[in-house]
Amino acid sequence: MRPLVLLSAVLLTLSLTAASCEDAPDVTVAQVGLGTVSEVVEAPASVTARAATALTAPANGTLASLSVKPGSTVAKGQTVAVVDSPEAQARLTQATEALAAAKSSGSGGGKVNLGGAQTKLDQAAAKAFAEARAAAQTIADPAHRDTALAEIAQAEAHYATVSQGTWQTIKAVEKGIASLTSGLKALGAAQVMQAQQAYDLAKSTVDALTLTAPIAGVVQLGGTSGGSATPTDLTSLLGGLSGGLPAAPAAGPMPGVASTVAVGAPVSAGTAILTIVDVSELGLVAEVDETDVLLVSPGLAADAELDAAPGTTLTASVTAIDVLPTSNSRGAVAYKVHLILTPGAVTPRPGMSALVRLKVREASNTISVPAAAVFNVDGQDTVWVRSEANKAQKRRVKVGVSGRDVLQIADGLRQGEWIVVRGADRVSEGSDLP
Repeated sequence: MRPLVLLSAVLLTLSLTAASCEDAPDVTVAQVGLGTVSEVVEAPASVTARAATALTAPANGTLASLSVKPGSTVAKGQTVAVVDSPEAQARLTQATEALAAAKSSGSGGGKVNLGGAQTKLDQAAAKAFAEARAAAQTIADPAHRDTALAEIAQAEAHYATVSQGTWQTIKAVEKGIASLTSGLKALGAAQVMQAQQAYDLAKSTVDALTLTAPIAGVVQLGGTSGGSATPTDLTSLLGGLSGGLPAAPAAGPMPGVASTVAVGAPVSAGTAILTIVDVSELGLVAEVDETDVLLVSPGLAADAELDAAPGTTLTASVTAIDVLPTSNSRGAVAYKVHLILTPGAVTPRPGMSALVRLKVREASNTISVPAAAVFNVDGQDTVWVRSEANKAQKRRVKVGVSGRDVLQIADGLRQGEWIVVRGADRVSEGSDLP
């Protein structure tokens, strides 16, 4: 059985001769001709922007300034807002002092337990990294969560390398192979390494208090409608390494309260300040049923109609098809098909709903018949052909491209033959035809 698809109107060249007779008053025959048959797959879709990114507060504080307005266009790298965070500045000060102390500390005197000191250092680091991972796992946005976890893993791996070298030196000192001075230097290096990591994270947080546009685009205050605040202050996550104060959890939006932040208002780490949307190139994401997706390929032409602008047709082309499936709105298996929109009379907004018509197959100058002329007998596509004696004869045919109203006949019919195009269910083998 041919898959059911929704298809576009097609041009059919047929010499129709409608005739009625007393024996078969509702039977119509027509002469087979040539035409163009287009097969189209329809799929629900939504408009997408080229890119969109939300800028969030990197630490607790207040929104000191906002240099853009809603709807304004910004360039990549442009400063858009500044957050004042005494908390982040205090952590940077603490980290700077700790780093300076670690670098200037000498070998000291008296009895030194190198192994015990390194064990305490390792334990403190392990606790800090574990707490950081646990905090990062609570980040709702997958991309932000993965980025935070990756940075924590990188810092932990770097520390582990330094710690391993320190332990090797300590063991050599205990065996008398190396001097105590070497052991103290190794321990000092590990302490400096730990302090340097805390400083780098604190410095990056303070630098991030000045928010700059990572992409060019149009400004929208607040976050995206479906987004959630995501903490980005890694110095609070790794507070155990620097002795910094932990950041308060980001507060979510409350009903009846504006979702945007005003200048001078308090913000928490992860509070969305604004979103930048790159609308220089608009696209579509369509959900194509699994029964049709194998007919879709990159470069395929398509038409789209917006729910917001019925009757207006936009053109698009397929750029990619997802490998993994997703459940569509009907709960069936579907695959996301990505398209690029050609600029037209109407400029849609990201998120708008649309209906995409993918022109999956087309046959030009081909034998074509009305879809009503073809019926199924024992699993075979069949038509009624009028013989020279004006009698009905069954003939099996092979259907090619399937249009909404017209089918391509790839084999079984010749141009100029007469077939039943209406009332096929009222015809029997050998019955008279008009």
